[in-house]
Amino acid sequence: MKKLTGTFRSTQWDPFLLIAQIVAMQALLYVSLGSIMFVMDLFAEANHTLDHLFEYHEIHVTDIGGRLVIFAFVLNSLCGSGLLWFIVRRTKLCLDFSVTFHFIHLVVCWWYNSAFPSTISWWMLNAVCTALMCVCGEFLCLKTELREIPVGYSALNNKVDL
Repeated sequence: MKKLTGTFRSTQWDPFLLIAQIVAMQALLYVSLGSIMFVMDLFAEANHTLDHLFEYHEIHVTDIGGRLVIFAFVLNSLCGSGLLWFIVRRTKLCLDFSVTFHFIHLVVCWWYNSAFPSTISWWMLNAVCTALMCVCGEFLCLKTELREIPVGYSALNNKVDL
């Protein structure tokens, strides 16, 4: 009796791929956040500084500048979900990569400010953005993973006819 050993979705741990995906996600998310923040700063007629990305006191709802920073982070989470779909392509890994990005962002903010983020608005925004990026990324990846796989002779003929 022949034993079936398929290779579909084999999960082999590849540390180089994992690190490359983390670095790519981190870099692309900061590029998209910086680009979105640049446009938001143009609307608010504010100075373009790194404080908007890493200074946790910039996240507030008291003025238009703070609200635009919040909107930029939320919009970046939606971009992040698209990047999860494009780079990671695994539903099971969306939570891991979302939390990893925001954890590294926490460390960078901590280093940038020389103090641990202490405002509730910073923590709430990052929790919402993590959840939003994870859920939307899982939705996109799940749509791709659940696509029908053509099996059989008729599927092969349809592919040749195209």
